[in-house]
Amino acid sequence: MKIEVRDLEKSWKEYTLTNDNGMQVNALNFGGIITKMLVPDKAGNLENVVLGYADYKEYQTNPNYFGAIIGPVAGRIANSQFVLDGLAYKLENNEGVHHLHGGSTGFHQVIWDVEPFEKADAVGLVLSYTRADGEGGYPGKVDVQVTYTLHQSNQFEINYTASTDKTTPLTLTNHSYFNLSGDLRHTLHEQHVSIDSDYFVELDEKLIPTGELLSVDGTTFDFRKARALQDGFNGDTEQNRVAGQGIDHYFIFNENNKETKATAADPVSGRKMTVQTDQPGMVMYTSNNLPEGLQLQEGISRQYLGVCFETQASPASLHHEGFPGVVLKPGEVYQTRTLFDFGVL
Repeated sequence: MKIEVRDLEKSWKEYTLTNDNGMQVNALNFGGIITKMLVPDKAGNLENVVLGYADYKEYQTNPNYFGAIIGPVAGRIANSQFVLDGLAYKLENNEGVHHLHGGSTGFHQVIWDVEPFEKADAVGLVLSYTRADGEGGYPGKVDVQVTYTLHQSNQFEINYTASTDKTTPLTLTNHSYFNLSGDLRHTLHEQHVSIDSDYFVELDEKLIPTGELLSVDGTTFDFRKARALQDGFNGDTEQNRVAGQGIDHYFIFNENNKETKATAADPVSGRKMTVQTDQPGMVMYTSNNLPEGLQLQEGISRQYLGVCFETQASPASLHHEGFPGVVLKPGEVYQTRTLFDFGVL
């Protein structure tokens, strides 16, 4: 187990976590961005399974949010406004008239304080940031810690904690795009995914939740048994169409004692990944709107090249009843965990 640190431009640093199996995770102090993740295939070959830019300078804007910590609120806030405790708040419009992923001052755009740590069977990073009251239009001074842990067992764990001095909306996630083929060998079409979810959230034409939950029964959103992602790309439903001929939807996890809430597998490389989390749901985004022609580490970007598993609560709860809430109050501690467990078929 080892940790290496490399100085980049400005005050950026890249940290490399490596376990004794050769699995490697690279992360920046800027945005907590995971730039690379080397994972063995069925033959033991180590290849990258996340999308990352070839040139680090591209992360300065990072409009696709590659690998970043997302907050204060992951997802879209309708009309960039909300009301808490009788007070109205107006946020930046950074996606039409709506607010996405914390806006231009979101957690993907800040320098985090980083403390590396080593244990007998794990190495990791503790990333810390204090958001000032009013920053980005959000109320409350918020202290945030995000811990990245690479285990000897080829598990990558993310723990989030936060506290606030004013009532504020908060739900955090990581926006890594996974492609288990390795080194972007092929698109997601034949990769199989399962999600422990009976319902997903309906979206309007602007990808804003309507407030309705739709049953996955009989739809291309039914991943209760593993199925190829191309089924969603080829779906002819209105919901596939509004998402850019794919999936960009919030799935509410079934309430049970199962730790594993989602799985992904690539039948060619033999890599598999399970997603364990205590979050109430996740957005699965199949990179339907990923621009073509971006210079990535292993080639050129194209549609359907990576899938995001954005475990989180739902910002739709700010405007609709019946959704997992995102409100954090003084005296409460926001605490949640997501673990990505890698293996082979």
